[in-house]
Amino acid sequence: MRDPVSALGGQSHEGFARITEAGLQGMITLRGDLATGAIAKAVKAATGCALPAQRAIVTKGTASAAWMSPDELLLLVPYTEAEATAAALSAALAGDHVLIANVSDARALFRISGVKADQVLAKLCPVDFARLPAGELRRTRAAQVAAAIWRSAPDELSLICFRSVAGYVFDLLAISAREGSELSPT
Repeated sequence: MRDPVSALGGQSHEGFARITEAGLQGMITLRGDLATGAIAKAVKAATGCALPAQRAIVTKGTASAAWMSPDELLLLVPYTEAEATAAALSAALAGDHVLIANVSDARALFRISGVKADQVLAKLCPVDFARLPAGELRRTRAAQVAAAIWRSAPDELSLICFRSVAGYVFDLLAISAREGSELSPT
């Protein structure tokens, strides 16, 4: 039996915004024809979440369903439930042309919080975070790294990237959040 550890062990940084590696997070990739009722039904049964619209994330309790592309969802569940959730989805969608993979150990999740959280990411991504509404997910780049980002609370943004670049992304976020490097009002 393995002893799971998160990418950076919950490392955090305090600047004009707080950067936190969120720890272990269950993540399941589901690829298939999202227009089929079977996928919507299986996602609802496994997570409680409705199928998200394009560029959206839907949250119900401790689970979320995020639209990643026209044929891909990323399901977020508690880490300890990821394997069982993936198995339940596989059973529910047996016979359908889908791919279901537990990618929990291949990704890292960061939380950027504080009233100036959007400024941290504005320096790294080509997105107007001040206008990013709750429930919308953006797939973009943070510097040179692929990322998925959404507003997870009024003063908090969440960012998912590959685990292999978690240290680099943490350093980017921490440097961007240093006191004195806030964006000046325009």
